[in-house]
Amino acid sequence: MAKDNPTGKVSSEKLNELPFKTRIRPYLIVAPALIITIGIMIPFAMAIYFSLTNYSFRMPTYKFVGLKNWIKILTNKDFWKALWVTLRYAFFSTLVEMLLGMGVAILLNKLNNLFSKILRVVLIFPLMIAPITATIVWQLMLNSSVGIVEKFLNLFGIYNFPWAASPSTALLTVVMIDVWVNTSFVMLLVLAGLQSLPKSPFESARIDGGSAWFNFVNLTLPMLKPSLYIALLFRLMAALQEYTIIFGLTKGGPGDTLMNLSLTAHLTGFKFQKFGYALPYILVLWLIVNYAAKFIVGKQRAAQKQAAGLEE
Repeated sequence: MAKDNPTGKVSSEKLNELPFKTRIRPYLIVAPALIITIGIMIPFAMAIYFSLTNYSFRMPTYKFVGLKNWIKILTNKDFWKALWVTLRYAFFSTLVEMLLGMGVAILLNKLNNLFSKILRVVLIFPLMIAPITATIVWQLMLNSSVGIVEKFLNLFGIYNFPWAASPSTALLTVVMIDVWVNTSFVMLLVLAGLQSLPKSPFESARIDGGSAWFNFVNLTLPMLKPSLYIALLFRLMAALQEYTIIFGLTKGGPGDTLMNLSLTAHLTGFKFQKFGYALPYILVLWLIVNYAAKFIVGKQRAAQKQAAGLEE
């Protein structure tokens, strides 16, 4: 058999002799991935095409304008401001969530008692609430007349704190709401990573007299990096594309303080009905998210190999 067919390939005659179910099986396995790929690529290709036109909902016809829309946004200060808001929001919200989520996860992992088990359930509650609902709740809590947060600040002599009403504190407010909603997501991933770590390295370090800080820096953190990178990937991608919390709280205000790329694209495309001009904002955001995701995935794979002792 091997001499007759050294390559191992099945001839077309023998393939036709196979039952229909056997022949169709490879195509059925590939079909879902192919459909998803086509479903993604068609809108993406259409977005690139329409970004090169003056397409608008107000006009039944449109024409090809080349790179005019791209040149216009790159020379527009509103685009650079929206990009700066997007990056600042993503940086601060992701940073606080990663640090806070990791800290809470380490604390819960160390306690491992009835209180910690109850706390794990309670801390997941914000993750079960829709972001727009959480935004409305926080809007009421931060209200200067009836808000519980305002009443709490009054005990320390702070009255009428501006929160989202002032350009200087608007970013702080939306980041605070984002942190409240999504920190539990980071906590769950990190806690799962902590509980999957092997026990033997820590037992050896304890016998050798290693301190808690030494164990954390040299054992816990290197082995936990894959889980941290996964949490970072999901949270950074979501923060870069954030729309719900900002729109629900201030609609990008006060003024244009919180007008990030997502809100600017929405406002340009649907309120001003300049669809062709709005698409470059979304495509630039896609480039940022795509590059950040590839970078983090590369780091995650390297950390996974290092944790498994396969690093060259």
